Amino acid sequence: MATLDGLPPLREVIEKHGLDARKALGQNFLFDLNLTQKIARTAGPLEGVTVFEVGPGPGGLTRAILSLGAEKVIAVERDSRCLPALADIGEHYPGKLQVIEGDALKTDFEALAPANTPVRIIANLPYNVGTQLLVNWLLPKAWPPFWQSMTLMFQKEVGQRIVASEDDNHYGRLGVLCGWRTQARMAFDVPPQAFSPPPKVTSTVVHLTPRETPLPCQVDKLERVTQAAFGQRRKMLRQSLKPVGGEALLNKAGIDPSRRAETLSVAEFVALANAL
Repeated sequence: MATLDGLPPLREVIEKHGLDARKALGQNFLFDLNLTQKIARTAGPLEGVTVFEVGPGPGGLTRAILSLGAEKVIAVERDSRCLPALADIGEHYPGKLQVIEGDALKTDFEALAPANTPVRIIANLPYNVGTQLLVNWLLPKAWPPFWQSMTLMFQKEVGQRIVASEDDNHYGRLGVLCGWRTQARMAFDVPPQAFSPPPKVTSTVVHLTPRETPLPCQVDKLERVTQAAFGQRRKMLRQSLKPVGGEALLNKAGIDPSRRAETLSVAEFVALANAL
């Protein structure tokens, strides 16, 4: 039975190549091609766009991206078992798919980005490296970044941390970093039964676009301030920020030392970093 893109259903692909999702690699395969299409469409029009994908597995999302007219997909996959399935997709879309076997955390995506083509990142990220990859893409020294947008799937709890702002229970370092440099929104949830094997948690797709002019701030100083503040989030800032200047730093930034980290806005964290 063929699908709309003329390639076999994913269950047949997985059976043909003897693939099983491995927990050690953070894998959960998406079988529903309607769902992968929905994820790809969330990124916006893909004609003429180069897309980076991480952990394509058997290629369900890859197929959706290519079927929507992407100029090229550059996919990073560390599981060599998946390469033959991805090669079949490459044959179906000649010249449109470049697969790099390797560790995404060690991949220089910016160096791979074409000079004159818009770039988007679309991925069902492996659970065990998703947050670190996001932070890597958020914190290049040069801004605007090499990507136009990121459409990423995470565990729902991580998605809530990404979009959270002050006075939200999910607000923390990740919310500050994402709020500083991007506009982020949760697009839709994905239930566990959509995956094989089903994870124990609901997933969510998050769409992020870069702010053209984030508040000026040194990345490393913002990281130091947020790490100290949220490392002891239940304590007053005069205590939690002692490693980076404590009360003197807070007075310099004009912030009440008796406040707690989760009450500070992104702009106030930037003020602290700039006072450091």
